[in-house]
Amino acid sequence: MFTKISIVAAFAFVPSALSQIVVDGVNLQEYATPISVQNATTGFGDSTLGAVDAANGSELDNCFATIDGGVLYLFFGGNLESNFNKFELFIDSGVGGQNALRGDNANVDFNGLNRLGESAVGVGDGLQFDACFSANFYLTTTCGGTPTALYANIAQVLTEGGGIGAYIGSGAPGTVAIDNAKYGVKVALNNSNVLGVGANGGSTEGASIVGTGIEVAIPLSLMGYDAATQQNIKVCAMINGGGHDWLSNQFIGGLGAGSANLAEPRLVSLATVAENQYAVIVVDAAEPDCPVVPPACPADLNGDGFVDASDLAAVLGGWGTESGDTNGDLTTDAADLAAVLSAWGTCV
Repeated sequence: MFTKISIVAAFAFVPSALSQIVVDGVNLQEYATPISVQNATTGFGDSTLGAVDAANGSELDNCFATIDGGVLYLFFGGNLESNFNKFELFIDSGVGGQNALRGDNANVDFNGLNRLGESAVGVGDGLQFDACFSANFYLTTTCGGTPTALYANIAQVLTEGGGIGAYIGSGAPGTVAIDNAKYGVKVALNNSNVLGVGANGGSTEGASIVGTGIEVAIPLSLMGYDAATQQNIKVCAMINGGGHDWLSNQFIGGLGAGSANLAEPRLVSLATVAENQYAVIVVDAAEPDCPVVPPACPADLNGDGFVDASDLAAVLGGWGTESGDTNGDLTTDAADLAAVLSAWGTCV
């Protein structure tokens, strides 16, 4: 059982020595089966260079995950083009968080996180995740320059915005991982993949076997993870343009065959895309991925936000049947009548 730690406190937490997994951008049977495999060819170019540092395309072929020694390890097979394209990683690791990204989060990577979020308070744009995903933690990494260098930033994603963000350092793809002692976060990149998905019009065969790409290690406590309130951890990863301003079609989980690049992040709602654009790390198989949330106002039988005469009529008209049931006992009776009368007015 993990001790509950506030995420603010966690950002000052220095973990003990990590386990034996080597964060180097290479999956040498350190992980079991993938938790997600790409189902869309890449709209950001199929890398053909085969070099550990530079790549001339970006793709996310698969995602592997494991938890060891209080640390979450994630491996993403694929490539990150060395033109400062961004790898964006969001983690749903606790209560609260943001289902649609706000515009007042921590300023990291030249305010890149907020470039994904709401353009101004009250506008209502901003990247929106699937209904059962609310981000608590953010990591972004990018590479470019001569010689090619790797850079990374992390940030809290708090329900009410704000929070702490940090630049966590630089490294060299294929040779030197980012290893931030203060936060215990590691990031590595090996760009040598020439397999996996093809460019648009190509094939997605072989995505599951790609063994080089982006690898990260993040302490669970840093993400605000609390085993008392949440077991499963969810990850949503994507490739974005160099200004955090042009989303590709490379997501974990995938967008589906034939998907085009999504472009402007603020206009994207993943809730409108078929299936889920996230992968689940199953820590407790008994916890559902997307728990059924009871309606806030069960007596509002027609869902109009008010308990009024129409709901009373539904109870009376459905007496003795299931049609006016408010409490799940499969019959409409005096208990349902009492529920409607006691909740009369606006649903709260």
